[in-house]
Amino acid sequence: MTRADILVYNGTLLTMDDQDRVIPNGLLTISGNTIDYIGKDKKGSISAEKELDAEGGLILPGLINGHTHAAMTLFRGLADDLPLMDWLHNYIFPAEGKMDGDFVRVGTLLACAEMIMSGTTTFCDMYLFEEEVARAAKQAGIRCLVGEVLYDFPSPNYGIIEKGFIYTEGLIERWKEDPLINIAVEPHSLFTCGVELLLKANDLALRKGVPLILHLSESRDELEGVEERFGKRPAQHLEDLGLLGPHLILDHCVHVSESEIELLAEHKVSVVHNPESNMKLASGIAPVPEMIARGITVGLGTDGCASNNNLDLLGEMDMAAKLHKAHKLDPTVMDAQTLIKMATIDGARALGLEKITGSLEVGKRADLIVIDLNRPHLIPMYNPYSHLVYAASGHDVKHSIIDGNLVMEDRRLSTLDVEDIMGRSREKSNMVRQWVKCR
Repeated sequence: MTRADILVYNGTLLTMDDQDRVIPNGLLTISGNTIDYIGKDKKGSISAEKELDAEGGLILPGLINGHTHAAMTLFRGLADDLPLMDWLHNYIFPAEGKMDGDFVRVGTLLACAEMIMSGTTTFCDMYLFEEEVARAAKQAGIRCLVGEVLYDFPSPNYGIIEKGFIYTEGLIERWKEDPLINIAVEPHSLFTCGVELLLKANDLALRKGVPLILHLSESRDELEGVEERFGKRPAQHLEDLGLLGPHLILDHCVHVSESEIELLAEHKVSVVHNPESNMKLASGIAPVPEMIARGITVGLGTDGCASNNNLDLLGEMDMAAKLHKAHKLDPTVMDAQTLIKMATIDGARALGLEKITGSLEVGKRADLIVIDLNRPHLIPMYNPYSHLVYAASGHDVKHSIIDGNLVMEDRRLSTLDVEDIMGRSREKSNMVRQWVKCR
């Protein structure tokens, strides 16, 4: 008899592997942090310490939130219905200037709880006090790629930019052997980072073999500012600086031209699409179908809760699909399977994590979720892909396993005290009310 640590059975497996295998009445086993069997249900021949009955639900790779600012859960609803630059400079930056590490840790714990409970098993974060983000993610048991945001102006965490690079390199060294925590170098954007900062950030990323992450062309104002300052479009500016390459991840890319798309494709740059945030801030609609058609790897992100206002990636898939269909007047654009790939295996590729997560395959880390289909709004089911995108929500995630650990069972988190985190978050919100005038 085969032995395993965890057995997940009695569900339909969406593997998201190279063959896009769908296995009805499927089963998988986990030993340690690794998937060691996938196939048809043969439960009688397997013995496991923990058996998880999917009860006819969907078993799929955990979702990958390719871009967020986790601690901004504590700014949820702070300054809604404002243009990006007004929102950023008159509300978000002033509030962030008063934060400390404990504020970020509490906000990140709240984000981790929300993400796990809505199906996310990996997230990519760009924010301040990222050591606290890493520690919170480790406590929650969620996989992440995180990096300290770098600006030309002083940071409330590290102060002057020279110390920002020291802080970032320290993060890389401290977490380089961790099974869950991965570090990136993360200059904020072209409108907050000069040439010298960008070159130094790129050099550090290449030297340490980690990703370089940057906001790009999120708003028309940003695009016009870059063109006025440098006399060229943002992607061309990055190419001239030597920053384009497979190590680069660009967030948003709303206002990119056809020639810029060609540049990103040529240099194998990855992009993360954040449709709900772009819609809410009226930034525009990123040309994602065109990027995908050119072979660019595009992941999916929620952005932060101050501009979304949630971290539900299932809802993000639904919105992304409908947004592009309406924009193109074509119901076939951004089909459900494409969206699920963006939130799983393509999201992993975008973050450079595809060898360990993003699909259900023997030898990969056991990052997976179970969707409960025994709900009125999910009956009947004809196509599991379209069901996930157009009918399911984060509330339908029943179980979550990350790195072989059952972090949520029957919607109960095993790694976090949610009531305590919510209470601490309410206390932090009272501080925010004193920092800025809430709308």
